[in-house]
Amino acid sequence: MSYLLIGNYGVGNLGDEALKDYFLMQYPQASFKVISANPVEGEVPRLPCGFRSIFKPWWKTLNALRKSRGMVFGGGSLFTDIESPRACLIWWWHAFVARLFGKKIYLTFQGIGPFKTGVGEWCARWVVKRSVFISVRDNLSFDRIKDWKKNTNVVQTCDPIISLINNENPESCSQNILIVIPRNNSSESFLEALMDIKQRGRDQIRFLSLNPASGKELELCTRMSMSLGMETEIIPIKTLGELIAEISKGKTVLTQRYHGALVAIALGKEVQIVMQGEGDKLSALKNIDRSKILELYTRGEEALTVNLSAS
Repeated sequence: MSYLLIGNYGVGNLGDEALKDYFLMQYPQASFKVISANPVEGEVPRLPCGFRSIFKPWWKTLNALRKSRGMVFGGGSLFTDIESPRACLIWWWHAFVARLFGKKIYLTFQGIGPFKTGVGEWCARWVVKRSVFISVRDNLSFDRIKDWKKNTNVVQTCDPIISLINNENPESCSQNILIVIPRNNSSESFLEALMDIKQRGRDQIRFLSLNPASGKELELCTRMSMSLGMETEIIPIKTLGELIAEISKGKTVLTQRYHGALVAIALGKEVQIVMQGEGDKLSALKNIDRSKILELYTRGEEALTVNLSAS
């Protein structure tokens, strides 16, 4: 009997797709059925939570849920409304339906919070209270939920992508290259940080687009590139392996992408992180102890393996 695996999959975000690959590879015994925003063969769509989703075959998801042991929320910062007030409602809705079916909920390698709205925090508290397993990927999330009502202990771990970075172990050349990794909505503060680093002198500047399917992100990279007044490269990144290979070539990384920062830290690069907001997921990486990353990951991986096997 399988588990349903849900996350921000199928929207073209490299980090989320890498998380999906991690769960499928690391836990074959769970026989995961993936819930995706844009399902491919073998996956099922999200449950309806808007007009367009009504027309997708969500009844297949209900059927898969009925046959499953439970629902696993697989990595990422799902329960935060820092980017979208609607996000927490989407994930709460899936957890709510899972509980209607009497299924167990597993929150794994999660970043939880921060919250701008009471509704967002209420959704997160509701799911945390009803989860049989909880692991969080950073100390900010751990501290944020430590006083919430729970039915299990919380395991503090780190983002599981770190295990894939370690496995890749690319050859590092560390030329005087600046690697720039923006978001499609990066603000003036990001451009200001870029201009500041440029003043210190760089042989090359390379922009990495982690969501190349987004015309908006490529347009932003082009606009920033033109503002520098020097020749640059814009490189579309479609896989974690490509991201690791490109970051390994640089000396300094300027990023507003979580997994861009995580890879750079794991590879020992100079990293400048531009946060989206106080206490966001990027904030948690600013003071991360690189020497303890793999130890934290192993703690989370072993705990989840035991819990999935015991269910």
